[in-house]
Amino acid sequence: MTAPDDNPFLNEFQDVVPLEQDKVPLKKPALSSSTLANRQEAAVSKHYKDFNYLVDSEVPLVEPEQILEFRIDGLQTGVFKKLRQGKYTIEGHLDLHRHTVAEARSALFQFIQKSLKLECRTLLVTHGKGARSVPPARIKSYVDYWLKQVPEVMAYHSAQKHHGGTGSVYVLLRKSPTQRQQNKEKYQ
Repeated sequence: MTAPDDNPFLNEFQDVVPLEQDKVPLKKPALSSSTLANRQEAAVSKHYKDFNYLVDSEVPLVEPEQILEFRIDGLQTGVFKKLRQGKYTIEGHLDLHRHTVAEARSALFQFIQKSLKLECRTLLVTHGKGARSVPPARIKSYVDYWLKQVPEVMAYHSAQKHHGGTGSVYVLLRKSPTQRQQNKEKYQ
């Protein structure tokens, strides 16, 4: 063992003296009653950021019996034809009957987000025809507009009669990265 006097590091610093610190009392600034009230209101209120990017303003109206269809550029004709004919297995269903526009907006957004997490590809959204609503086909018009806003929606088309006809749409979502990788491995 070495003696403490043999340590060159300690020998170099043996004459070091700690600096004296100024003791400054910290005072919290006095807050006005209005500032305190604003802080309390902010803490108690239920403010949250809405990540739903679907519009909530007025949209162009469609007719109750109108067939809805949309497809992105580059989507294969055969894929769209199978979707239109209802030949894909439906992996999720959302019914928007008796929903207000705000409720339908939230429900559709959450449904699509959940479907993407679960890696669903084909969905059925039942919006109703809205023949008796004022204005006619209100929810149907919003669904038609909203689905075009979702980047993961590759195509949609009004459903076959047994799935609701013009009161429902088949929705085709993009493949997840996992599904794309599996498809790539399968066909290499």
